[in-house]
Parts: sequence; structure tokens; C-alpha cells
Amino acid sequence: MDDIAPICPLCLRPIPAGVPQSRHHLIPRLRGGKGGETVLLHQICHNEIHVSLSETELARSYNTPEALRVHPRLEKFIRWVAKRPPDFKSKTPGRRRGR
Repeated sequence: MDDIAPICPLCLRPIPAGVPQSRHHLIPRLRGGKGGETVLLHQICHNEIHVSLSETELARSYNTPEALRVHPRLEKFIRWVAKRPPDFKSKTPGRRRGR
């Protein structure tokens, strides 16, 4: 098979078949995004988004892949994860976001 792996819009690495992945609502469901646009991400990237930003922040300011990629904490994560292979998996520690 010569299926082309989708590209994660956060880290811009391929998402190989069998790698944990999930759909991210660009506007959180609880903030009016139910039925709205979603993007396919590596699970590790999706987890990092949700430990870095609140639902309100996601809805107001970080509701595009481009906006997410320039968030300071996510920029740092992207630089780190870019050095890993596309099938890299890691447990995301508990919530680290200070509120």
C-alpha cells in the first residue's frame, strides 16, 4: 500500500497508521464548537494543547493550527517533539497549566 500518512497540523510531522491520534475541535465543543471543524493530531500533540490552554483560550485566541503553533509553550513543545520520530509516544504528565 502506498497510502500517504496525514500530516499533524501542530507539529507538521506525518501521523503513521497505528500511532495514537485524535481529532481536536478547533473551537471546543463546550464553547460553541460542537459540530465544528476538527483536525487530526498525534495524541501527544492533542494532549499538549489541552494541558497548555484552557477551553476559553482555545475558543477565543487559539482556534486555528497557525495560532496554536505560535503559542509560546506549544512552540517549545513543537521544537522538542520535532526531534522525535513520527511514531513517538509519551505519556503527558498531569495538568501543568497554572491558573
